[in-house]
Amino acid sequence: MPTRHYPQISTPPIESDTEFLTAFQDHEFDRDFPEDIYQQSACHWTPLDVCQMAAQMLVEKPGTRVLDIGCGPGKFCAIGATATLGHFTGVEQRSRLVKAARELLDRHRITRVEIIHANITTVSFEAFDAFYLFNPFEENILPMLRIDHDVEMQPQLYDDYTLHVQQQLELKPLGTRIVTYYGSCAEVPECYTCIKTAYDGTLKLWEKTLSHLEDADADSPPAPCRFPHLV
Repeated sequence: MPTRHYPQISTPPIESDTEFLTAFQDHEFDRDFPEDIYQQSACHWTPLDVCQMAAQMLVEKPGTRVLDIGCGPGKFCAIGATATLGHFTGVEQRSRLVKAARELLDRHRITRVEIIHANITTVSFEAFDAFYLFNPFEENILPMLRIDHDVEMQPQLYDDYTLHVQQQLELKPLGTRIVTYYGSCAEVPECYTCIKTAYDGTLKLWEKTLSHLEDADADSPPAPCRFPHLV
């Protein structure tokens, strides 16, 4: 099956004069979470340097409003708000992770971040300029990725959540940016083009380049399946 071409770029050094960022190595940062959340860091929470690069890819100007879809304990939002001048909102359906995220922000007095306790299907994307996804829904179809048993998991939810995100992102204006980290990228509509990658292709920057899917070249190869587990 045809796949998209992802242009590779080198990973440049990221400098920050914020005391918050320079004070931590990644494992030290994650130690600030409760023990059960810390134990899941290696699999589920974005590494600190990746957070910085992803946030800088998304925030093109001060005040850019970024939505982190499935924010977990708020690590990306916290790092993003200290590495850029953007405003970060995280949506998370697990109450214990929402609590941990809000406590982290309060403890370090991080501003320009809001954590919402909600299911993604209740969230309108209209208020946001850019979006971050670290494989937020695949635990529904890959049990080994399951974070806990606090919320319902089933394959149909993967399809429902993915379709909701696709539909919302299709409505965004040209130039809208998305960053994905790992995952199938099934949430990204075909009207977006991958314009940069880093970290051996696991981090992808997408930009909306077509107003409608119909505008795509009729001679283009077929799009990859957006629900690969059904193949």
